[in-house]
Amino acid sequence: MSEQRRFDVWQAGPGYERFMGRWSRRVAERFTALEGHADGLRWLDVGCGTGALTSVLAARCRPAVVLGCDRSAELVTTARDTAHGPVGFAVADARALPVRDASWDVAVSGLLLNFLPEPAEGVAEMTRAVRPGGQVAAYVWDYAEGMQVLRHFWNAATSVDPAAAELDEARRFPLCRPDPLHALWTQAGLTQVRVTPLVVPTPFADVTDLWSPFLAGQGPAGTYVTGLPPDQRDRLRTALARSVPHDPEGTITLSARAWVVRGVRA
Repeated sequence: MSEQRRFDVWQAGPGYERFMGRWSRRVAERFTALEGHADGLRWLDVGCGTGALTSVLAARCRPAVVLGCDRSAELVTTARDTAHGPVGFAVADARALPVRDASWDVAVSGLLLNFLPEPAEGVAEMTRAVRPGGQVAAYVWDYAEGMQVLRHFWNAATSVDPAAAELDEARRFPLCRPDPLHALWTQAGLTQVRVTPLVVPTPFADVTDLWSPFLAGQGPAGTYVTGLPPDQRDRLRTALARSVPHDPEGTITLSARAWVVRGVRA
């Protein structure tokens, strides 16, 4: 495992929920509301994680069935324990899905593609899985500009430790921009490709609510924080607190933008 990949660690539990789960559900809800879908479709959720998108699909889209796939058995167990409706799960790599060709109506993926070693392989598998005329769609955070909590975090981190720039998702994941996403879908042979922004609010009660999720060691930012010596961690917390906007009551109001890409299998 490369040094950078070592930081791409996500684990189910309260730490994940506070750091990313609460925002994952909000963006999943907005994603499913972007445009209407017929009832009774077969949905494939690739990289389902703890089931944020899977659960929203089951609750809002009146599916015939939803299958969530993730390579982490721990995350799949968490998703299965909280699922309701016509939902199933499989432990499977996004690049080798355990489904027949052209057997699904829609294949979706939330906040996964940039973590795959070869994102094109994941898109090719999603395309293989859907029927002609079926849709392939995904969304990723806009790490470069729109995911404000992480933008503030990495700016603060590099002000304290310039070497932290190597772990900044904005640098590591150039895929998470409109043009590369459009090209990825087009190269997979998908048609009617569109990339659109999706913005959700990410409010924090105060600096403690903003900072404490990083201490759970989730993802690149959390893993970086937990690896710091205490004095440097305190300096980072101070720099982050100074960088974010506060209202008179101490509330911190930020937002998170994701890029949504869709296409149709010819």
